[in-house]
Amino acid sequence: MHFVSRILTVVSSLCLFGLVQATPLTPLTPTATTASAVPAAAPTASAPALTRADLEAWLDGFVPNALASSDVAGAVVVVVKDSQILLAKGFGYADVATKKPVDPKTTLFRPGSVSKLFTWTAVMQLVEAGKLDLDTDVNTYLDFKLPARADGPITLRHIMTHTAGFEEQIKELIVSDPKYLVTLQHYAQNATPQRIYKAGSTPAYSNYATALAGYIVERVSGEHFDDYIEQHIFSVLGMQHASFRQPLPAALAPDMASGYAVSSAPAKPYEIVVAAPAGSLAASGEDMALFMMAHLADGALGGQRILKAETAQMMHATPTDMIPPLNRMDLGFYEQDYNGHRIVSHGGDTQFFHSYLHLLLDDHVGFFVSVNSAGHPGEGLRGPLFDGFLNRYFPAPHDLKAIDAATAKAHAAQIAGPYESSRRPETNFFSFLGLMGPVKVVDNGDGTISLPMLKGQNQADRRYVEVAPYVWRDPVTWNRLAAKVENGRIVRFSADELSPFMVFEPAPAYRSMRWLMPAALAAAAVIFGTALLWPIAALSRRRHGVSLQVTGAALRAHLLSRIAAAAIALVSACWFGVVALGASSLGFTAALDWLLILLFSLSALVYWGGAIALVWSARAAFVQGRPLLAKAWSVALAGAGLVFLWLAYTYHLMHFTTHY
Repeated sequence: MHFVSRILTVVSSLCLFGLVQATPLTPLTPTATTASAVPAAAPTASAPALTRADLEAWLDGFVPNALASSDVAGAVVVVVKDSQILLAKGFGYADVATKKPVDPKTTLFRPGSVSKLFTWTAVMQLVEAGKLDLDTDVNTYLDFKLPARADGPITLRHIMTHTAGFEEQIKELIVSDPKYLVTLQHYAQNATPQRIYKAGSTPAYSNYATALAGYIVERVSGEHFDDYIEQHIFSVLGMQHASFRQPLPAALAPDMASGYAVSSAPAKPYEIVVAAPAGSLAASGEDMALFMMAHLADGALGGQRILKAETAQMMHATPTDMIPPLNRMDLGFYEQDYNGHRIVSHGGDTQFFHSYLHLLLDDHVGFFVSVNSAGHPGEGLRGPLFDGFLNRYFPAPHDLKAIDAATAKAHAAQIAGPYESSRRPETNFFSFLGLMGPVKVVDNGDGTISLPMLKGQNQADRRYVEVAPYVWRDPVTWNRLAAKVENGRIVRFSADELSPFMVFEPAPAYRSMRWLMPAALAAAAVIFGTALLWPIAALSRRRHGVSLQVTGAALRAHLLSRIAAAAIALVSACWFGVVALGASSLGFTAALDWLLILLFSLSALVYWGGAIALVWSARAAFVQGRPLLAKAWSVALAGAGLVFLWLAYTYHLMHFTTHY
């Protein structure tokens, strides 16, 4: 599960990036009611009042143990209420080596894609000023042209709702060497991904699209993006411990928390986010509180205003429906409705920092948490902390009513199977991730279904119960999963944690996991088995003084087939390693381009040449009257060679592109 989750983390939630913590996005617990109709639920008699004293006591009992058990160095937690900071508190260490504690006022954390909320706020400021229009072709605002598609242009509304249609972009997303940090103009012009969906049709989270919006802010305002954010948001709100600049300004650098894989390991270098408007922010907990309070007060704070009230309200309540009744994407924020409360949120991850910001709009409460370590696999803090906060201070009873058993079993069987994420690399070698970690829905046989990529807090599979036609709930977390059905066929599904910016669809027939995965596994068994057993058999024969009972042309065909199998196995293992490394590190840069070109060249030679050689060897086995077992194995090898050639073609392993 962790490898599949890691893939979806990188390709499907840096949120920055959506999902990077070896787990999917923080499991929240949404309600079935839509945002526009959600009343604030009245506190129950058993709910304690949300006061500083009670909150601090509860956090003191929860957070330190969670940090220790997850091997996380430090955290900052901030709760605001009614335009006041109710509590801002640091836990653990900003730097483990020096035992420097987290200071919520000055210690900077990297909130990853929570940075996007500042970019979206900047866009909406320019919309207010009449300099931008949400529904105009973005090429109007650029000094270069995005590639045209016959099905229509991209607008800022598409970008803010993650429906621009871009495939995933991975190269140089996060680097540690500042020499790979290019200007926003250069990134926008040279890192453009392919569009794989009609704009507006499909949610597919895109860091590139956010960077493009940041470049539009820069172009239209006439100010450098960092300058614009500082002048029009940070200065207005009094955010003195915040910066999008990379590396950090000298005045702020001493306050930066170190990032860790786990707190028991050495600190990692400062992460450089090349798509800066998508995730380069560094900010203290109290500065994030100021931003939350401004949005909760419809754009105003302390007599200052970053947005008009109607603009802020539009950001918070202009949803894009994709799979009702699941959570939806608003303008930059996404819904995370819970217990009858209207909540908009954004998560964020770099490789080592993991954060979440939630606004309970009708309750005038904001919640922000950030940790500076990936920690052990599993959701050690963010998800359980917010779940616990809401269930403690904003509880509501839930009544799970399942549909009839016969329908539930039929629908479970119908939805079960493999799917691919809408947020994926499609036209480059990283599309191989789709084969390495397909998304599966499991029919549990009792009318319930599971989605193994989403685990419960105990890391066990959730068991979703169908509560309405093609709508399922997890009775533990109260999360929903729902499917869209057309002509009796499931065409897409998603779950509340992911639905605002990602859906899952059956793959086209030519790369459907229903046949391709069994074929790939069988081919791998034949090719790798042959490659491994060839030298073992040769050594065994030498040891026992037995000669291979094949001579002449038959021997040449036999040796050619073994060489071809070994070459295919070796190149395939290299590709597996390259893609797995890229999915785990996010550190691929142009420095590796030469290696990729070499691997592309070898792939073209080995997959084409190997398939031809194996087919020729199989024919030779029949022409030369080889024994039945030799004929059968030669046919299996030929089939396996053709499968590997199909995989290499389908997943662009011979594509000769370093644009990924």
